[in-house]
Amino acid sequence: MATELVEKTEKFVFDLLKTDLDQNFLYHNFKHTKRVLKSTREIIENTNVSTEEAQILEIAALLHDTGYTQGADDHEEKSVKIATKFLTEQNADKSLINAVNQCIMETKFKEIPTTKLGKIIRDADASHFGKDYFEEASEFLRKELELRDIKTYSPTGWRNENIKVLSKRHQYYTDYALKNWQSVKDKNLSKLMKAKKKQKSKLKKEEMKAKYKAQYKNESPERGVQTFFRTALRNHIKLSDIADTKANILLSVNAIIISVVLANLISKLDTNPYLTWPTVIFTLFSVISMIMSIIATRPNVTSGQFTKEDVENQNVNLSFFGNFHQMKLEEFEWAIKELVNDKEYIYKALTKDLYFLGKVLERKYRLLRITYTVFMIGIIISLIAFGIAVKNNPGENIQEVFDQETQSHYIQQHESDKTSYTV
Repeated sequence: MATELVEKTEKFVFDLLKTDLDQNFLYHNFKHTKRVLKSTREIIENTNVSTEEAQILEIAALLHDTGYTQGADDHEEKSVKIATKFLTEQNADKSLINAVNQCIMETKFKEIPTTKLGKIIRDADASHFGKDYFEEASEFLRKELELRDIKTYSPTGWRNENIKVLSKRHQYYTDYALKNWQSVKDKNLSKLMKAKKKQKSKLKKEEMKAKYKAQYKNESPERGVQTFFRTALRNHIKLSDIADTKANILLSVNAIIISVVLANLISKLDTNPYLTWPTVIFTLFSVISMIMSIIATRPNVTSGQFTKEDVENQNVNLSFFGNFHQMKLEEFEWAIKELVNDKEYIYKALTKDLYFLGKVLERKYRLLRITYTVFMIGIIISLIAFGIAVKNNPGENIQEVFDQETQSHYIQQHESDKTSYTV
């Protein structure tokens, strides 16, 4: 039953914690005080307690954490001082003040309560261990310790700390708490233990997986060998694509050059004979460049056949289509089966494939280098030839062009006059 003094105490505690309590106290605040008061009344209603004792317990529940407004160290003693001053101002009996202060001092977690009222207030203060909101309240307490720079717990470390508290450091003392809260506390503890076991099993699996993975990498060269062949073959294929692209560029450029020569220069050689040799040189080098580009990229197809003796003696590379494109499907399937059953044969085939790809690349790049050199020299020689031809025949060219234009104009005029006369 709430008395007038209890109501005044509740209002006093609410105002005190609202104005003087540090905001970093996420757990030890008025919400916690109200929970303790509710749990205290829950025990009182189910325990043989007098009206005076109930009043003492309710007032102690409200005042037991007010000392946090002056600091966390020895907060019970500070709470006693605040309680004494407040209750004295309210003209409370000396015996009530002493009884309240004794209850507050028995909320010390590391000490065992010795009195009936002390056991009740102590169980009420730790009632969240046996409640469904234990996980929420526990997380607020962890965050409070972190914000106040007391200690920072990882989720795993905090779970282990809660397991220690619930299993070894805490116990309920009243019959009501043992009957109604102990079972929920055991469930909360069991939940923590299961989570710890699950995480431990997961960590163990991850450790074993990492161990076997490291052992596999250290003891077996298979992964490194596969990576080597994969990387080497991919690089060779990329280089082959680059070579083909370069050859296509040369083919396109020279085709355009020859088209321009045929369309423009050749038609003017009758009137400009001094341009004949420069044009021939220019065209010749372009044709040579085109032919060499075609040779560099021209595929070389092999016979496409193999014998069983070749497979048995591991003399055929089945990863290259040129060695089996003429074979029947049944023969090829048999050969592949023989290949995959022999690891050494696989590595030997990949090695051959890598080697001959390298040989093909060497030929391509060698021919391309020669082709680019020929093209470059042809451009230079052609430009020099055109320059010399134009320099040695400037007057003749102009005179011939002038004579041709005059003669053409005269013929056209004569034909026009002849037509007019006839008409």
